[in-house]
Amino acid sequence: MKYFLTCLVFILCFEGFSQNTEKDDVKVGLVLSGGGAKGLAHIGVLKVIDSLGVKIDYIAGTSMGAIIGSLYASGYTGNQLDSIFKELDFDMLINDDLPRASKAFYERDNSEKYAVTLPFDNFKIKLPSALSRGQNTYALFSKLTLHVSEINNFSELPIPFFCIATNIETGQAVMLDSGNLAQSIMASGALPTLFQPVTINGQILIDGGVVNNYPIDELRAKGMDVIIGVDVQDGLANRDELTSAPDVLVQINNFRTINDMKLKGKKTDIYIKPDIKDYSVVSFSEGSKIIESGKQATIVKMDALKKLTDKNSSKTNSKLNYKAKDSITINNIVIKGNSKYTRAYILGKLKLKNNKKISYSYFNKGINNLVATNNFDSFEYELKSIENREGYDLIANLKETNTTTFLKLGLHFDDLYKSAALVNLTKKRWLFDNDVVSLDVILGDNVRYNFEYFIDRGFYWSIGLKSRYNQFKKDISAKLLLDDAQISGSELNKIDVKLQDQTNQIYVQTLFRKDFSLSAGLEHKRLEINTETLTTNNQTNQFIFESTDYLSVFGGLKLDTYDNKYFPKKGVYFDGDLHMYLYASSFNENFENFSLAKANMGYAFSLSSKLAFNFQTGGGFKIGDKSTQTLDFALGGNGNNLINNFIPFVGYDFISLTGNSYVKAFFSADYQLFKKHHLTLEGNWANVEDDIFETGEWFTLPNYRGYALGYAIETFIGPIQAKFSYSPEQNQSYWFFNVGFWF
Repeated sequence: MKYFLTCLVFILCFEGFSQNTEKDDVKVGLVLSGGGAKGLAHIGVLKVIDSLGVKIDYIAGTSMGAIIGSLYASGYTGNQLDSIFKELDFDMLINDDLPRASKAFYERDNSEKYAVTLPFDNFKIKLPSALSRGQNTYALFSKLTLHVSEINNFSELPIPFFCIATNIETGQAVMLDSGNLAQSIMASGALPTLFQPVTINGQILIDGGVVNNYPIDELRAKGMDVIIGVDVQDGLANRDELTSAPDVLVQINNFRTINDMKLKGKKTDIYIKPDIKDYSVVSFSEGSKIIESGKQATIVKMDALKKLTDKNSSKTNSKLNYKAKDSITINNIVIKGNSKYTRAYILGKLKLKNNKKISYSYFNKGINNLVATNNFDSFEYELKSIENREGYDLIANLKETNTTTFLKLGLHFDDLYKSAALVNLTKKRWLFDNDVVSLDVILGDNVRYNFEYFIDRGFYWSIGLKSRYNQFKKDISAKLLLDDAQISGSELNKIDVKLQDQTNQIYVQTLFRKDFSLSAGLEHKRLEINTETLTTNNQTNQFIFESTDYLSVFGGLKLDTYDNKYFPKKGVYFDGDLHMYLYASSFNENFENFSLAKANMGYAFSLSSKLAFNFQTGGGFKIGDKSTQTLDFALGGNGNNLINNFIPFVGYDFISLTGNSYVKAFFSADYQLFKKHHLTLEGNWANVEDDIFETGEWFTLPNYRGYALGYAIETFIGPIQAKFSYSPEQNQSYWFFNVGFWF
């Protein structure tokens, strides 16, 4: 009996399909299922459909099916979609990886120290609702659908379209067929825990695949005679494939959708099931193979598709074969949803002005600038075109974040500060709406702290406070501590010392020409240097080289467009600093005023996706009294975030080459062997001595050279790196190791 019923259903479906295809005006619907990266197979299907000339009358989709389907419905061809998706960096899209240059200097410095950031409220750790806000994904959808932004009813698209989302509060399916197209497909594809929910018309929506991953019934109700269906959902795994807890959870989640497809597959007139079992929902790196699988699965259905081509050959093709715009004009800017942050603050981050034509990349950069503040959970926007008027109105809907306190953690090891664990507490909107306070406590071989308070006023003068304490023990050059007569008398080259530095600053800062950070302020520094290795009267005593409070005024100018602090592939860098020391406490009894000026600049570029070069040059000099040596320039070692006037220089140990002036050149080649695996070759050359700009020594061949070969791996705690360095002058080599972000 069961066999008879199955045959009967098959015959009825076949007869229905035959009758439908015999009509003169066959309405063809296309339903595309969700499936994450597996949904890229839809593109291969569309490429074959285009090549056969099949005209689609209506498209329905869920999740990735909604994304691909909406773009096809808005005018893109299968080949164009192939090109678009093959060029995308899916890691950047999914991980909210905003360009480094989009972050304010304060946010940039802080984001490059911590391995883990957790919301912290009422002394409780709160996990975020999702791994990603989806801002990069939303920006991409907005750009790709810009040409149909004036269309509110999706039935008026070049091909009518709708998609399915899930109301997370009720568990009901929601059909999205009007409104903001980019926002709608974002909601349909908001995979739980990966992307945060999307709010539309007061409904909190997530991935439509939770309740209806293949909306064939809803599409049939639109009056379609023949439905082409593409199913990229997972099948059930067998016992040998269920080897982990995630495997079991995925299997449980698939029960409902697979059972649904037992019925919905039979309702599909031309059912296409690509062979993509070997791929997962996150196999975006295998996109080309997945697209090809969709193409091959469609070729199998060629005969059935050709019948449709014959029946609807008289239809006009309403597709636009659209190409995305490179520039736009913003006529008006409407900001909604802001209460804590003023319109001026928001526009200052966006860097937008009314009635000005800008490149789309500049527009996107402004969006990134605002999102990178981390003051907003979401920034959804529409570019609405006005009839008979050039350009667009920007309608922005903000959702300010309610979380203002964060617990941040980090780990680090290097050859100077040794092992360290970082615990940070950050509070936004502490005293004012646009301020932030941060305290780092660094535990380990050398206990340190770093406190910062900053009131961010964008292009206006911002105000900041800083207080930091650093300490380490190290053999350092005796020339930083003793004069020539003392050194010749003691025959010391290096002295094992303990250095303690506390620096407090109050400063103002503004943006100069949009990209430069200009700052000026007052500084107090407490510097202590002592040793227990020197002897007097055959007894070991603590000998104090320095125990002085210094007061100074300072100014700085900084530009940093490097795309990566540790492994830059593109960008320019400039950091200039001038300190004028006006006072020293009584320990430095011979103190007279002096100034220290220094600058460093760099340029990074790539020859290919794997090979990048970085050139840097820098220098510094002292003006005025030369007797205070402990703040002079000291070259040597490897790393970042070094204090005072300590300058990295491979080939030599930390604080080995000293003088009141120096020049340095640096070159690195970075070859990415595998993803996040770097093979580096470095060279640096320098002259460092007293008064080299007066003697002309700065413009001679370098007296000091160092070279290094390194291997590094980027991890979530930061780079893990080993470098072998060598100096021809010393005929000596050094190994440098570091683990984690520098702080």
